[in-house]
Amino acid sequence: MSAFYFLLFTFLLSCNSAYSPKPRGYFRIEFPAHAYQSFNRPEFPYSFEYPVYGTVIRDTAFFGDKPENPYWINVDFPRFHARIYISYKEVQGNFDKLREDAYKMTYKHTYKASSIEDSLISTPGGIHGVFFNVGGNAATAKQFFVSDSTRHFLRGALYFDTTPNFDSLSIVNDFLQVDMNHLINTLRWKN
Repeated sequence: MSAFYFLLFTFLLSCNSAYSPKPRGYFRIEFPAHAYQSFNRPEFPYSFEYPVYGTVIRDTAFFGDKPENPYWINVDFPRFHARIYISYKEVQGNFDKLREDAYKMTYKHTYKASSIEDSLISTPGGIHGVFFNVGGNAATAKQFFVSDSTRHFLRGALYFDTTPNFDSLSIVNDFLQVDMNHLINTLRWKN
C-alpha cells in the first residue's frame, strides 16, 4: 500500500512543473541557387535579366482598370508567393513628377513602416535611380525606380500574397533583393 501512495505522490508532483511557453517558430525555407534568364521582348522598350525561378507575366489590371501602357509587367515567384510589380512610363518632360510619384508611393507605407531607407542606384549601363528598404510590417519591403531622366522611367515594388510579418518575411525579402539588384544592374533601355 505504501508503494501505491509513493507512486501517487510522485505522479502528482511530476504534473505540476512550471509552464514555459516555447518561442514561436517559422517554416524552414529552401532557397534555389541564383540563376538568371533574359527578358528581351522586341516590343518592349527595355530588357533585363530575371531569376529562372520567376515568371514574367503582363500586368492586365491596375486597381480594376487597364494599365496605362502595355509595358507594365510582373515577375512572379510562386514558390514564395511573391511578385515584383514593374511599371514603365515614357518620360515626356515630366521626370520630376514621375520621381515625386515614386517617392509618394513608397512613403504611403509610413503608417506601418518602422523605417524607410533610400540609397542611390548607379549601374554600369548608365542607369540611375533610388532603392528603398522599408522596415517593419509594411505591405512592401523593397521598392525602386530607375531612369535615364530623358526618355525612360521604370518602377518596381516587391509584394507578398500574405499578411506582412517582418520577422517571417525578412529572409525571403533579403533573398529576393539580390534578384532585384541583378534585375536593375542588367536593365538596358532600347531606343
